[in-house]
Amino acid sequence: MSNIKEREKYDNYEMLDDYDFSEGIRGRFYEPKKIPVSLRLDNDIVLFFKKMASEQKVPYQTLINTVLRKTLQKV
Repeated sequence: MSNIKEREKYDNYEMLDDYDFSEGIRGRFYEPKKIPVSLRLDNDIVLFFKKMASEQKVPYQTLINTVLRKTLQKV
């Protein structure tokens, strides 16, 4: 919405009293929460993940999480 006039047409929107969610999909937009934890890892492991993450242009914590998740799915 680039200007105020375009936005004004959406300002008077009224919600309905009832909506039909019978065909809705539960959990469609759910993303699991991230919980901060403190881990003690060997230096070479952290360096390995940081190097891989740098090459893939992702945060190294995300890469570690992905590897752990894939490992858990195999179990």
